Amino acid sequence: MVSLKLSSFTHLFSSPSTTAISRRSPFILPRRYFRHSVIATSAKTTAAETKDKLDNSKNRVPDRVITPRSQDFNAWYLDIIAHAELADYGPVRGTMVIRPYGYAIWESIQDYLNVKFKETGHSNMYFPQFIPYSFIEKEASHVEGFSPELALVTIGGGKELEEKLVVRPTSETIVNHMFTQWIHSYRDLPLLINQWANVTRWEMRTKPFVRTLEFLWQEGHTAHATPEEAETEAKQMIDIYTRFSFEEAAIPVIPGRKSKVETFAGACKTYTIEAMMGDKKALQAGTSHNLGQNFSRAFETQFADENGQREYIWQTSWAVSTRFVGGIIMTHGDDAGLMLPPKIAPIQVVIVPIWKKDDEKMAVLNAALSVKEALKSSGVKVKLDDSDQRTPGWKFNFWEMKGVPLRIEIGPRDVSSGSVVISRRDIPGKQGKVFGISMEPSILEAYVKDKLEEIQSSLLERAIAFRDSNIVDVSTYDDLKAAISQGKWARGPWSASDEDELKIKEETGATIRCFPFEQPQGIKRCLMTGDPAEEVAIFAKSY
Repeated sequence: MVSLKLSSFTHLFSSPSTTAISRRSPFILPRRYFRHSVIATSAKTTAAETKDKLDNSKNRVPDRVITPRSQDFNAWYLDIIAHAELADYGPVRGTMVIRPYGYAIWESIQDYLNVKFKETGHSNMYFPQFIPYSFIEKEASHVEGFSPELALVTIGGGKELEEKLVVRPTSETIVNHMFTQWIHSYRDLPLLINQWANVTRWEMRTKPFVRTLEFLWQEGHTAHATPEEAETEAKQMIDIYTRFSFEEAAIPVIPGRKSKVETFAGACKTYTIEAMMGDKKALQAGTSHNLGQNFSRAFETQFADENGQREYIWQTSWAVSTRFVGGIIMTHGDDAGLMLPPKIAPIQVVIVPIWKKDDEKMAVLNAALSVKEALKSSGVKVKLDDSDQRTPGWKFNFWEMKGVPLRIEIGPRDVSSGSVVISRRDIPGKQGKVFGISMEPSILEAYVKDKLEEIQSSLLERAIAFRDSNIVDVSTYDDLKAAISQGKWARGPWSASDEDELKIKEETGATIRCFPFEQPQGIKRCLMTGDPAEEVAIFAKSY
């Protein structure tokens, strides 16, 4: 636990020292920003020489070399975040500043989920981020599970607090405190709420977007009159997360149930969506918990049923976070940079006008602007890069780095022919470039939308093929160890004990990611004990 003194926050936001910046930690992003050439001119330099130097500087590709994925996956990931301008590190180790482009991806996630939450009857609200420590202590398994990650406030207004406060790690306790005041009768149920908030967990090993001291998420909390309603709710929400993953993020997650060892502290059941990243590690991309009556009993959250009997409510909670942004990077990115599925891309199409002579500029820009307005009016998220500080080649590399799905190029010849050149981000080089697409709005709009759909589908199919080729069916512990040592996921029958599960974690570094909802038919024998098994489990190393 870490005590934070509210009276002395100033130092937390001061600029880090040079020494601190240069010291590489698991979280600190590399400082390889775009280095612009400094053009030094002496008093003797002629105006013409200066102009030549300025023109030459436009042709220089910025220093944004990305470490190859195959060479060092973690360094590649950090390079992408820095050069695609997704995030930077905060002054407190393990925190991050989400930059506009990175936040725009999070907004795309929010836009989809907000609609789905409201369609299923949930309302948004907000709870305080400071929680009395006594609330956390009320649910024994909850406090045990979260104690190592808690940040505590012990001083406020220059005085020692009578009761220390927890900076929100999750909100089940404070939600239950309020539910107890709001719920009195079966007529008050179900109560379905969600909040978009930040949470703090004092992680010792951090990775931007994936695991940070503070992160953004949504957390849903619901109260029900029966256990059946709570179970239906928990599964409904994991289904919403699954559909988002496939349909929007193009990430083929595997939905399933967590083992007892991996269940959320305070829950009866935890459902999860597990995603395979580009380095074959598993990312827990979202969870939904059936809390049963654990918290309602701890907080005395009761209601009068139709017969006037006092009963404890049944509850759920569920969440996805900015970790999903990291999942998108690690699923689709390549050595050229980010690669965004069109449905969540902040910019779906970038237009790059090309001219060499001044008398060509106006016609090209007018055509580019016309194309932009046509696509924008049809609902495409489009950007016109009409700046003249950089060459077209520089812009091509820059927007590829940012993962924009489609690029439209317009030059003098294109203006004359009334056509454009279109390049796909997911197919590099000449193979992904098509010439002579008509500028006529109806034709161009139809073509662009069709290609965006193709890219969306292609990214999902590619990710499914990668996932499936790296899951190995195993029937013995030796098979499992061999699969994990090769960096793959192992899928096999399981009915062994919690102790056996912990032994696998200790010996291989892998954990049970989930018992998938989709289970094979037939007789199964536990890979560990040889006893009958009703389910197969997936084992993998994870983030």
